[in-house]
Amino acid sequence: MFFASDNSGPVPPQVLAALSHANTGHVMAYGADPLTEQVTQAIRDLFEAPEAAVYLVPTGTAANSLALASLVQPFDTVFCSERAHIHEDECNAPEFYTGGAKLTLVRGGDMMTPTTLRSAIEAEGNRGVHGPRRGAVSITNVTEMGNTYSLDEIRTLCDLAHAYDLPVHLDGARFANACARLRCRPADMSWKAGVDVAVFGGTKNGLMGVEAVILFDPARAQEFELRRKRAGLLFSKHRYLAAQMQAYVADDLWETLAQQANASCDALRAGLEAHGLKVVTDTHANLLFFRAPMSLHAALQREGAQYHVMDAEDGAEGALARLVCDWSIGQKGVNAFLTALQQSKPV
Repeated sequence: MFFASDNSGPVPPQVLAALSHANTGHVMAYGADPLTEQVTQAIRDLFEAPEAAVYLVPTGTAANSLALASLVQPFDTVFCSERAHIHEDECNAPEFYTGGAKLTLVRGGDMMTPTTLRSAIEAEGNRGVHGPRRGAVSITNVTEMGNTYSLDEIRTLCDLAHAYDLPVHLDGARFANACARLRCRPADMSWKAGVDVAVFGGTKNGLMGVEAVILFDPARAQEFELRRKRAGLLFSKHRYLAAQMQAYVADDLWETLAQQANASCDALRAGLEAHGLKVVTDTHANLLFFRAPMSLHAALQREGAQYHVMDAEDGAEGALARLVCDWSIGQKGVNAFLTALQQSKPV
């Protein structure tokens, strides 16, 4: 019963098979191999973006930080929600890789609105050389609280950003889960909605470790390449990144895995609510937050359920906790958790 993180799940057999197949003979290094070229074209096709520049990096932190570094200058600021992963969980890596560009937090939780974003942008427009220059907007889908922006919401935020001449970065560590939730294709949630640079995440959705950064304006490509190399994030044996992504894109495995994870989360939500517990995530994909008494959390964890409890003690409605489903959880894992929940609840 492992619901602590979708980073912790196993790798699908299709990916392992692709790695084994790639592990033959000698090929050129640093992304000059035929497999990387094929994957680049496959992602362009998937995103319906024939001119896009596509780059593979090993981690989400690398993907986000290098993507933002290709959009802003050190004296700029990046507007993001106050719960954004780039703010809460990346150890100031975006600031480091951009050379010092700060993050300006858009208040209001994990989801920005046009009103809150406009307010944050306007607040940074009147200090001249004494304040940061407006640089870019970063949107996370799925958010850190498990919510999913609709296509209209993304489009509205992008339109607002572009009205101020600000490019938009999409943190898509759970890009596939968001697409599955919205029942849309990758192009719909990226460049068709106004996104300038998107991260097509793989690690949280079953890959051993690779993310794709897609720059829809190829004029940004050379700077990204230089920054990736300078950061020590250009793999020499690049074919092993490409092999993972090849399997991920083939036959829309990315979508199948995300649908499986999302379905498990749907079943969990239904089970929690059937037991009278409050789910606080409105538009979940593969993760949700719920409240329960600390005594119940402790009992569940004694039964073997592994997940994160965010609060140190009960609030008015119990302590907040997070459940995350990866592609492999399945109905068996959900049933095990709900059985433990039934057995742990006080009579």
